[in-house]
Amino acid sequence: MRLRKLTLRHFRNVGLATLEFSGQRQFLVGVNGQGKTNLLEAAGFLTALRSFRATDNKLLIGHGQPVAAIDCQLEHERLGDTHVTIKLRPEGRELWCDQERVTRLADYLGKFPTVVFSSQDLQLVRGSPAGRRRWLDLTLAAMDAAYLRALQTYTRALAERNSLLKRGQAPEAELAAFERVLAPAAAELIALRAAGLTALGATLKTAYAQLCEDGELAGLIYEPDFAEPSGEVLLARLEGGRARDLQFRTTLAGPHRDDFRFEVKGKAAKDFASEGQQRSLVLALRLAQAAWFQERSGVRPVLLADDVLGELDPERRRRFWSAIDPEAQIIATGTRPPDAELGAWQMFAVADGTFLEKTPAMEKPS
Repeated sequence: MRLRKLTLRHFRNVGLATLEFSGQRQFLVGVNGQGKTNLLEAAGFLTALRSFRATDNKLLIGHGQPVAAIDCQLEHERLGDTHVTIKLRPEGRELWCDQERVTRLADYLGKFPTVVFSSQDLQLVRGSPAGRRRWLDLTLAAMDAAYLRALQTYTRALAERNSLLKRGQAPEAELAAFERVLAPAAAELIALRAAGLTALGATLKTAYAQLCEDGELAGLIYEPDFAEPSGEVLLARLEGGRARDLQFRTTLAGPHRDDFRFEVKGKAAKDFASEGQQRSLVLALRLAQAAWFQERSGVRPVLLADDVLGELDPERRRRFWSAIDPEAQIIATGTRPPDAELGAWQMFAVADGTFLEKTPAMEKPS
């Protein structure tokens, strides 16, 4: 897939911008806080209508504006020339694909894969389980409508059960009604998460070996809160845990408490890996995500690299660029232009939400 034209209106600090992309490599250069990451955020929104930074889409709408818009013109392996428009309002969003309104997210998922390499990815190793769960949910739901349905069903039923528990006295019949919905959705999530992390972990192992020179082994280990993917067993656990859940006024067991960990040389990366190893791990994770997206969708993802290589040593940077799919489009950001050895890039200067293409003539000294 190639992103050939991107237009933003009232998206974060970008009032209006249109960028036309030629070739496979684009670079956005400018000091921090000018809007480089906002543009990548908009491009990444194309995949699953979710931001890789914000959990609330209201935050994406420019201050004081009623609506934000993202307009994408693409070359697509399966769909040919394609036009996608996304409109964001405080009360919801609209999605249009080739002039037709899309009303079911499941009909859209898996068609327009992008993968974001972010400087915040280190938190996937070092941070809380909630951040890792969010990444996992976004990744699996982006390619699997069944996962999205199970996640939505589970999340709604969990919220209703917790609402009852917060009252301190919840009728057993009402709790049972939500538990009968929760249990099979939880079982499906556990099974799909296990399968997804197994596939991603195998590819991460290969990608990490490309980034590190001494043959270190890396992996992903699923740590479910409850490992038995059986609706009947999960239902029994929910029923048996009612008294404790009422005491704490929340549901204490289920996939909403799942986690996974990174390993290097058989040890937990969070505790034993060096910073360089941790950075290589999250780069390998994103490379694995891109390969998995392409395998699932049949579409080569657009890669969005948000100032992720500045703190890597030269050898790791070289290995990263060597590991990138040479046929993929990559849109990158940084405070300085890319190394000359990486070849030609289409360059855009970014300042205060504006984007100006830099031609070779503009870069010549006067």
